[in-house]
Amino acid sequence: MTLLGLERIEARHGLLQAVRGVSLNIEPGETLALVGANGAGKTTLLRTVAGAHRPAAGRILFEGADVTAVPAYARLRAGIALVPEGRRLFAGMTVKENLVVAAAHGRPGHWNVDTVLEAFPLLQRRLNSRAGNLSGGEQQATAIGRALMTNPKLLLLDEVSLGLAPIAVEAVYRSIDTLIKGGATIILVEQDIGRGLDVATRVACMLEGRIILEGDAKEVTREQVTEAYFGLQRARRSAS
Repeated sequence: MTLLGLERIEARHGLLQAVRGVSLNIEPGETLALVGANGAGKTTLLRTVAGAHRPAAGRILFEGADVTAVPAYARLRAGIALVPEGRRLFAGMTVKENLVVAAAHGRPGHWNVDTVLEAFPLLQRRLNSRAGNLSGGEQQATAIGRALMTNPKLLLLDEVSLGLAPIAVEAVYRSIDTLIKGGATIILVEQDIGRGLDVATRVACMLEGRIILEGDAKEVTREQVTEAYFGLQRARRSAS
């Protein structure tokens, strides 16, 4: 069964239409890299899937059930977890406290403090440190670990590498690769095309709220994604 189905989703910020008629299916165990420039609609689409943004039109199906009108907390309990852009940790709480508080709102399953620390070894020495005192990479690892503590069926990762030093990006992506190899289902929003293609099974590129390129990550070239990313295909059609 398809895990997530989006049917002609539209989402707005006031008069601005951020997402325009997006349809997607996500299968269990799949990693979709959702790429695109700033303002393409990627974050709004992820927030709409998680229930943090109300769609203006369309349907969201999760495991065959219509969750379009289901609130965010109920989607979390159903198995949809969002790691938002900017992490949004509880800065005054320790890493362990950030992890434990999430577990109370999720589902039973594989993920607990010990298994999160196995997946994110850079947190092992920081478990009792306040989240506000962590490096950017440590904060991102904590944010992903917090989402995993809810034992999600679908993990939504928004701008994982944004603002991180290269060495931190490497560490975080090593852990993401561990999740993928373990069978996690992920939608990964990423501006770094190379990073997205390296870990994904499928890629979709957004431009001005629409998906203009979609395909198997092994079959779509970086040149094709780059052209879609910058709207070069549309520019050529307009010129001709």
